[in-house]
Amino acid sequence: MELVDYFRILRRRGWIIVLVAAITAASAWAFSDLQTPVYKASAQVSINPARADFGLAQTAKLLLRNYVAIINSRTWANDVVNRLQLDMTPDQLKGHVIVASDDSRMTIQIDVTDYDPGQATRIANEWAQLLVEWRQQENAQQRKEDQVKALQIDPATWGLFSPKTELNTIAGGIFGLLLAGVIIFFLEWIESGIVRSSDDIERHLGLAILGAIPPTE
Repeated sequence: MELVDYFRILRRRGWIIVLVAAITAASAWAFSDLQTPVYKASAQVSINPARADFGLAQTAKLLLRNYVAIINSRTWANDVVNRLQLDMTPDQLKGHVIVASDDSRMTIQIDVTDYDPGQATRIANEWAQLLVEWRQQENAQQRKEDQVKALQIDPATWGLFSPKTELNTIAGGIFGLLLAGVIIFFLEWIESGIVRSSDDIERHLGLAILGAIPPTE
């Protein structure tokens, strides 16, 4: 197909692209708008050796994953539930919490999702505070130079986790463009063998039209 053919198709079928893209984008926006907002609160805890020692620092890095396993346990969730008097089971709470470590920054991050941003923030802060207290208790049994300290960097902050209305709307519009392309291709394929005008004859057969017989009444 030549470039002029694409312009011809766009002129004839352009309304399909606009309509389908608008429908899919509007549907994605409406779906996102109907969803109940979920918020995520995040707290970071810094893990620091008591002295600037390479061996101790390497040991602390290895312990990060162990710390994550400990604080991501059902027992830990139960302590948070009891402290905050939450109306949920430890297993339910664990389903809303993600704990991960960052070896390069020597930090542990606690992410909490909830329909209530205030509650998500309280849970994240309490989870981090428990880690700080646990390390203080462990350090009390060790020499000062061998201790590994935990410090919550800042109070937990929260933001909207879902729905991502703007992103969903854009994705819906892009999907609509692709769907419209498929529809147009299918329509053009069906009509590829239909001759309606002299232009169709010239395009399909590569022959110039020298004359035409006028219709009779």
